[in-house]
Amino acid sequence: MALSRTSPSHGPGSADVTGFYDADSGSIQYLVVDPSTKKGALIDVVMGFDPASASLNPASVEEILRFISSEQVEIEWVLDTHPHADHLMASYFLGQRLGAPNAIGTRIKEIAELWRGLYHLPHAFDPDRDFARLFADGDRFSIGSLPVRVMLSPGHTLGSITYVVGEDAAFVHDTFMQPDVGTARADFPGGSAAELYQSLQAILALPKQTRLFVGHDYGTDYRKQPAWESTVIEQRRHNAHIGGGVGQDAYVERREARDKSLRLPDRMLHVLQMNLRAGRAPDPEADGKSYLKIPLNKF
Repeated sequence: MALSRTSPSHGPGSADVTGFYDADSGSIQYLVVDPSTKKGALIDVVMGFDPASASLNPASVEEILRFISSEQVEIEWVLDTHPHADHLMASYFLGQRLGAPNAIGTRIKEIAELWRGLYHLPHAFDPDRDFARLFADGDRFSIGSLPVRVMLSPGHTLGSITYVVGEDAAFVHDTFMQPDVGTARADFPGGSAAELYQSLQAILALPKQTRLFVGHDYGTDYRKQPAWESTVIEQRRHNAHIGGGVGQDAYVERREARDKSLRLPDRMLHVLQMNLRAGRAPDPEADGKSYLKIPLNKF
């Protein structure tokens, strides 16, 4: 049973948010529910993937689906914030299973073009085919009666987006970590520490009591349990990397130095080939099996 916690609605215009922790990747998956209509959305759900055997396991997704059924929530959207490098997206699986439209930011097209070159797959990836909706900065839609605004939040990737739901919730993916950890890395192809800084500042401009739900947590030496909720005011004051008003030059220097010490996620070269297809495996070859292409000595 995955660790989960619910952040209850604060009243009209505020969502119930349940986070489900994926221990293998340190990812948090979210169920966002409008209490007044019981309509909901799933954000950044993880499909189990074993990089040693390149095998998929939907057990954790099924657990979330059982929770949704028990709560009698109707899923209107399957959302992702970006093509993840550290876990396999369940977007395609959930779209097929639930009949709900799946969506991501429109700049996935630019990310796909970048990775076509890195994988030497010039005709791979068609986001228009694999996603029902590609959101641009400023786009709006709804979850039940709750309005949702899309914010472009590049830096970790060039096309990451934040979902601002109702009056007091924002799903900020790989921008902020918890305040005692800091911020996310910005060294993947297409990433930029300077752009990430600007994205962080735009999120900090939201109302101070906005709940911020992050994409990852791994605990710390002093905090063993994973956590994933903070507020704008907590991040402004206490974030380990930018709290207290750290300027862009100092932040970029620190972020880039830290990123040079980090290894690539062990799933990255596997799962990006599928995540750029909404988590769908490449088309089967003549033997009926799907295969991944892994570049050697490129990273």
